[in-house]
Amino acid sequence: MNLARRSIGLLLVSLTFSFGLAHAESRADLDRSARTVLNQLVASNANAKKLNEKAIATLVFPVVTKAGFIVGGQYGDGVLFREGRPTAYYNTAGGSYGLQAGAQQFAYVLFFMKNAALNALDSTQGFEIGVGPSVVLVDQGVATSTTTITAQDDIYAFITDQKGAMAGIGIQGNKITKLGK
Repeated sequence: MNLARRSIGLLLVSLTFSFGLAHAESRADLDRSARTVLNQLVASNANAKKLNEKAIATLVFPVVTKAGFIVGGQYGDGVLFREGRPTAYYNTAGGSYGLQAGAQQFAYVLFFMKNAALNALDSTQGFEIGVGPSVVLVDQGVATSTTTITAQDDIYAFITDQKGAMAGIGIQGNKITKLGK
């Protein structure tokens, strides 16, 4: 049991350090990283390209760090683009408890298709994915078929650039909060 407590303690110190580094990134660096992730996704995925053309806004989290050993968490900063320009900054954070072990980083992109969904992003003390507007998580296998997306839902989410090893990945239940200016 003492080993498990030490492992959890080390994990929490590691998460704090990792999250601090992610948050310390300058706005200009964050803009560049987010734009690179979005451009790569749009260039490699026909559905992402179509959604990007129709979306009223796109929220890009270029690096989300997720780690856990029984207790886990994830964190990352992101940029909201409207008409190709950065207009606001957000963070995503979540915690979990259960049978889990590992660490990974990934990026995710949210295509906002409706004004109501975009308005919900700033209308509360944090936007929780899975509560409110409908979010469709586009599986990379499904995302290769151009007939699977009709752009009728509120938000489409793509997870990309996965690195590391951790069982399963998802964004449901994570809270997205607008960062101060």
